Amino acid sequence: MLSRMMMSRTVKKPTDKPRNLPPIRVRKEPPTISEAVAAAQDLADDVEQQVEIAAGLIGLPPEEVRPHVLQAAQALAARPKTERAPERIISTGSGLRGPRTVIVERRAGRPLVERRLRPPLDGRR
Repeated sequence: MLSRMMMSRTVKKPTDKPRNLPPIRVRKEPPTISEAVAAAQDLADDVEQQVEIAAGLIGLPPEEVRPHVLQAAQALAARPKTERAPERIISTGSGLRGPRTVIVERRAGRPLVERRLRPPLDGRR
């Protein structure tokens, strides 16, 4: 009975013609004001430049963005600054040539593969 049901079903033939794909839809979401202000602070030190950058990222006039940039600048100034440790360059090269370039590569270890041993051949089979 099962074979009759399978025989009665129509089977689609594969087509060799390439199908046109639908166009790719890209969502465009402008950044929020806080994201734009944070990006502007990373790109420029001057507050006016930050206002222009943030306004350009959001697409708003600079007058609407300026209070947010000023507020973020005050919050950044009120936060205590932590000093980074100075970078050290250790070089064995001479001072005339400049420091040598050191490239550190990490080698990936061999993957652990569980090996299954075959059972000994039994002649009784």
